Amino acid sequence: MKPLFLAISLLFSWQSFASEETTEQAEPQTSHEQKAEKKDVPSLEFIEEKPVTDQKVISESKKEVAEVDDSKVLGTQTPTPAEQPKTVEEKQQAVDEAEKAVKQAKEALTAKQQEKARQSRESIAVIEQLIAAYNARNIDAFIKMYDENVEFYTFPNELMFTGKEKLIARYGIMFKKLKCIKSSPIKRIVHGNIVIDHELSETCSQDPKVVDKRAEFVTSYKIENGKITKVLFFR
Repeated sequence: MKPLFLAISLLFSWQSFASEETTEQAEPQTSHEQKAEKKDVPSLEFIEEKPVTDQKVISESKKEVAEVDDSKVLGTQTPTPAEQPKTVEEKQQAVDEAEKAVKQAKEALTAKQQEKARQSRESIAVIEQLIAAYNARNIDAFIKMYDENVEFYTFPNELMFTGKEKLIARYGIMFKKLKCIKSSPIKRIVHGNIVIDHELSETCSQDPKVVDKRAEFVTSYKIENGKITKVLFFR
């Protein structure tokens, strides 16, 4: 009888011990699942807040676009016509202002530019007198425009002759022989004391009213101290 009672007691004790061990194993598993759920919660909240952040960025960009001032964009302004002077006093004031602007522009030129402009004006005057004397076949007025030691070249740098004596011999005979001579500038380039003329030359050998020869020439003149010092023919 006692052995049977002892076996039943051991069996009962073993069942109680197994039940408590199962309960202890279940509790750590439950706490582990709760920790896993807590870790997942922040990730869910982050996913839900992301669209909200994008909406803020979009709303701010729209606000910036709306605040752009396009009232001064080129081409949006309506042009207003300049007011015309109405009275004599206003007209005189406009003239005075224009003259003042011209004076200021002249004063703005550098000394070098002014010197270049002066040379250009004097050079043109010399060549104009030369052409007038040439067309009139006036050898004295023609020779007067050249320097005593003037040099004549053909392009690029071939010397033809120097000095007024040969110049008189060359052009003096031509002026006496021809019945008419006319040189007309087609195009002119002026740079300081250099004048380049593209000219049309017409001559009459028999009748002064009948042109029987025409030719075009390009000639470069160098002017110094009011006299032509160098001539270059382009043929």
